[in-house]
Amino acid sequence: QVQLEESGGGLVQAGGSLRLSCAGSGRTLSTYAMGWFRRAPGKEHEFVGAISWRGNTNYADSVKGRFTISRDNAKNTVYLQMSSLKPEGTAGYYCAAGRSYHYTKKYEHEHWGQGTQVTVSS
Repeated sequence: QVQLEESGGGLVQAGGSLRLSCAGSGRTLSTYAMGWFRRAPGKEHEFVGAISWRGNTNYADSVKGRFTISRDNAKNTVYLQMSSLKPEGTAGYYCAAGRSYHYTKKYEHEHWGQGTQVTVSS
């Protein structure tokens, strides 16, 4: 069983940047595709992006060009670099392990972290 723990959230002004980390334990993440989702208050989980085990990426249109996902398999960690943040990006951010970086649905991901809160002030 793999455990995931996100970190790096916080308060940032609009236009700013933030890097989130997702550390895995219990099992290597290198065999998983890793996705990032976010959930704003009162809304469903929204796909942000994903990365394959070999580093191929897939992004939602809403973050394309502003967010970058990377992974360090030696550290068993996945990262979400966010720039040009917007107030509508305020949400809990979650990493999740799945079988394909093409998967964009919550139910397609097997393991989830507890999330880290990102608040973007205008």
